Amino acid sequence: MSKKVLIVGGVAGGASAAARLRRLDEKAHIVMFERDEYISFANCGLPYYIGGAIKDRSKLLVQTPEAMHQRFKLDIRTKSEVMSIDPESKTVRVNSEARGEYDESYDYLILSPGAKPIRPNLPGMNSSKIYTLRNIADTDRIKKRVAETNTRSAIVVGGGFIGVEMAENLKDAGLDVSLIQSSSQLLAPFDREMSHALAQELEQHGVNLLFSESVQSFKEIGQQIQVELASGAALVGDIVIWAVGVAPDTAFLAGSGLQITASGHIIVNEKLETNLEGVFAVGDAIEVVDYINGSKTAIPLAGPANKQGRIAADNVCGLGSSYKGSQGTSIIKVFGLTGAVTGHNEKSLTRLGISYHVTYVHPSSHASYYPGAIPLTIKLLFNDEGAILGAQAVGADGVDKRIDTIATVMRLRGTVYDLTELELAYAPPYSSAKDPVNMAGYTAENILTGKTKVFVPEDLKSFEPEKATLVDVRSELEHSNGHIAGSKLIPVDELRDRLDELDSNKEIWVYCQVGLRGYTASRILQQHGFKVRNLAGGYKTYKMATYTPSNNRQASSRDLSPGNSLCN
Repeated sequence: MSKKVLIVGGVAGGASAAARLRRLDEKAHIVMFERDEYISFANCGLPYYIGGAIKDRSKLLVQTPEAMHQRFKLDIRTKSEVMSIDPESKTVRVNSEARGEYDESYDYLILSPGAKPIRPNLPGMNSSKIYTLRNIADTDRIKKRVAETNTRSAIVVGGGFIGVEMAENLKDAGLDVSLIQSSSQLLAPFDREMSHALAQELEQHGVNLLFSESVQSFKEIGQQIQVELASGAALVGDIVIWAVGVAPDTAFLAGSGLQITASGHIIVNEKLETNLEGVFAVGDAIEVVDYINGSKTAIPLAGPANKQGRIAADNVCGLGSSYKGSQGTSIIKVFGLTGAVTGHNEKSLTRLGISYHVTYVHPSSHASYYPGAIPLTIKLLFNDEGAILGAQAVGADGVDKRIDTIATVMRLRGTVYDLTELELAYAPPYSSAKDPVNMAGYTAENILTGKTKVFVPEDLKSFEPEKATLVDVRSELEHSNGHIAGSKLIPVDELRDRLDELDSNKEIWVYCQVGLRGYTASRILQQHGFKVRNLAGGYKTYKMATYTPSNNRQASSRDLSPGNSLCN
């Protein structure tokens, strides 16, 4: 007897589950409900269509109902919203544009409702000039408005992935862009100093950044909209993109008996089963296991959602597959830079009470003697046993393959010692004989084996001159071009001959440009009986950590002209 499987929601998780189900069971009756018109679209590509990098709108449509029906013989019902589920009768209540309200029975149910933009009840929030971006219809509305001749400025609220991508693409579309972020940094999965490199790239391309600002209200002023801030400042623009995050779209499950967290996420086990018989859940709406430490979390990403759809389908068919957790591997393009992250950052490790070490490297993307080599930065977080807890990377080239390599090692429960041993493809146009991933492993190994002790820029806040000496071991020219206040210059090549200038009763804190000469200096000093620390990642890391955006809140006469982006 064939089974009947209902799938609530398409896009990543639901569409993947449907295709996998059909491949496993030719006889199953598979019904997919999608409340919108499109069942599978490239939601990660939506900002790039608005900005013009993707020219053809049809490229956003991964699968159409017609194509999926023809290939997989699915019963696809678009513009059909599932309103509730009844686990006792094993039915769902559907509100369909074509058929009205009706009940549909199931043997198995896969929930993939996704998430919806968070929209707080602020004064003026219902203005037609405020847009969110979640689906094709949203994209069409924004694209149309951006193309209008009287649209010359945009205000983006929210500095997460969508907010930053929209700021970049609206700038590419020719608009004046301001971005408001409530915290002191962009892109929460990154630590502050790493995200600052991406913030600086936005500023250098003309995006006005306002950190530590919260929106209080909106007010339409003629054809424009004013955004009033808690600081008392106000910005005026032609459109607002509201991108402060998403929440699981699970309100329709209230009263069903389905176990849901306080934040609205569906609770599932390793087989993605809910507490209700025959009901599975996948995608942005579920609570998942943190792959790094086994705690519960929520990670709304397309990659995990696709994998979860496949695993849920396996288990409907009795294959016993399990989902082992998410590690949050993400990547973003910000004009000419790329940022990528996997696992935990310092903020989350501190919040969880997990002790860790940190190291930075700033190698070239490939052999420095081959044309086109560009520096990149890798930050590695690891514990006393060498287990990798997280990694971040920023640069113009080679970031993706480095973070993917580290993410793979993490997935296989590898350590920083494994990073030192990886045999990675090398030719001068692509890498160096010691790949940046190897170099990150070497510096971590040096810390764990006691060959060096490090300090980070944050530690300078508690630096006590009576107990320690700060030494710049770079060249005189480098020192004169910028240095950490209070540091004494002793170039590393002169260090052995100038040891008598240092007080052996004090700890010596050394730094160079990127950490390598500092490490050499620390080894010299350590073997001459000094207590030494080296600045992880050197002066470059210090500059990243101490960068502050301009936070332009002041109006000029130009700002008061039509199409302005900022006013008092």
